[in-house]
Amino acid sequence: MNPRKPLLILQMGYPPEDDIRRYGSQADWFKAALINPGLPSVPVDIPYLVVKPFLGEVIPAPETIQAAVISGSWAMVTDKADWSERCAAWVKDAITANTPLLGVCYGHQLMAYALGGVVDYNPKGKELGTQDITLLPTAQDDPLFANLPAHFPAHLTHEQSVLVPPKGTTVLASTHHDAHQILRYSPTAVSVQFHPEFTPAIMASSIERNRTRLQAQGLNTDSLIGDVRATPDATNILRRFVAHAYTQG
Repeated sequence: MNPRKPLLILQMGYPPEDDIRRYGSQADWFKAALINPGLPSVPVDIPYLVVKPFLGEVIPAPETIQAAVISGSWAMVTDKADWSERCAAWVKDAITANTPLLGVCYGHQLMAYALGGVVDYNPKGKELGTQDITLLPTAQDDPLFANLPAHFPAHLTHEQSVLVPPKGTTVLASTHHDAHQILRYSPTAVSVQFHPEFTPAIMASSIERNRTRLQAQGLNTDSLIGDVRATPDATNILRRFVAHAYTQG
C-alpha cells in the first residue's frame, strides 16, 4: 500500500506572540480542528506538511501532495508581496493539476485574486466576530455544503474582501457584510472568508487584543465578545474537505 501523500498547510504568517503562547500558530489550529471530537471523522493517519512561504520556504509541487489548506494572514493580498505573488502562481498550477484546495480568509482572497478576481478593502469596513453565514441555493448540491443548515455561525476577522469573484466562479454563501463568503472555483478548489479553524477562545482573543482600536472605530467590543460561540458547522466544512480529499483522491 502506497503511503499517503501529505496534507499541505500553507501558513501565511505568524499570529501575535500572545496567541502563539496560548494557542500555537495557524497550523496547530487546523490540526486541532481536524481531531475535534463530536464532528465527522477524518483519516487519523494523515501526514501534515507545514510550509511558511512568507519565510521563503518553497511550496512543493502540486502532484506531491494530497490536498492543501491556505491559511489566513495578517498581511493584505493587495500588498502583492513577493512571497504572496509566488503563492498565487502556485494556486493556478495546483488548480490546473486538480489538487484539492481550501483557502481560508487570506487564502480565500488569494485564490480569488490568483484566478482574476478583485480583492480590496470592503467598503462596509471590518467584519468581526461570530457572524451568521447564509448558504445560497447554489450550495445545495455541493459535496462540502450539502445537508448543512441554511444559516450557521462562523468566526470572522477581515478588512479586505473578494469584491468581484473570478469569471466562472460559483458563489455559495454570504453574510449581510460580505456577499462572497464561500466561492467554488472548480470541483477541487473552494475557499471561505471565515475561519473554520478558530475556537471561541481564539476569536475572543482577537477582539480583546484590539479592544481600544475597535472601540475607536465605533465597534461594541463587549457585545462582540458576548456573541462569540462555538461554530461546529463551520469546522465541519474543514473536516469534510480533508475527508473528501483523502477518500476521493
